[in-house]
Amino acid sequence: MRIVMAEDDALLREGLAMLLRAEGLDVVETTDNPVTFLAAVDKHTPDVAIVDVRMPPTHTDEGIKAAVEARTRQPGLAVLVLSAYVEQAFATDLFTLGGGGLGYMLKERVGRVEEFMTALHRVAGGGTAIDPEVVAQLLTRTRPDSKLERLSPRERDVLALMAEGLGNAAIAEKLFVTDGAVHKHIRSIFAKLELSPDDQTDRRVAAVLHYLRDEARR
Repeated sequence: MRIVMAEDDALLREGLAMLLRAEGLDVVETTDNPVTFLAAVDKHTPDVAIVDVRMPPTHTDEGIKAAVEARTRQPGLAVLVLSAYVEQAFATDLFTLGGGGLGYMLKERVGRVEEFMTALHRVAGGGTAIDPEVVAQLLTRTRPDSKLERLSPRERDVLALMAEGLGNAAIAEKLFVTDGAVHKHIRSIFAKLELSPDDQTDRRVAAVLHYLRDEARR
């Protein structure tokens, strides 16, 4: 797995690079700004890009814009965005790119090496990974007339774990239910969110996007 990383905090950047290399991954270049990050993506055509949300010069949304641009330049590039805080608008911007190979994690998760590496490998494999804290904050917010209001408490639990990128077996293990029960809940979620099996998009991703977009309109 070839990785390009953009993070303006030198200590975190070098520490994360050391961690990834210790795990046997190939960090081909690290950088501290969006301009050199995009140049590195063009030069190395990496498998995964790890990008900080806030970078110079304004430390607002340069990182997320660079991630979107990198994905445009290299379609299918797996992107894992790191953020110090839950920033709903940025998560929405990222996942509206569509497709798999996308992740949004809090920086504090890096210290939990096993969780972070699981998320990174999931994204590199074309899956999605959203930090559990991001999911928890989003799913505790409600709004009248939202389709998500149709979901039962158990269905919301299942959707939260889907958003983290867990498969049916892992969800069943977390919730202490059978695989069949999880499958039934997911079918109900898709039906309540009006996600047709004929849609060309991944319905798991679409279910999470539905919530993110709904919240972004608040």
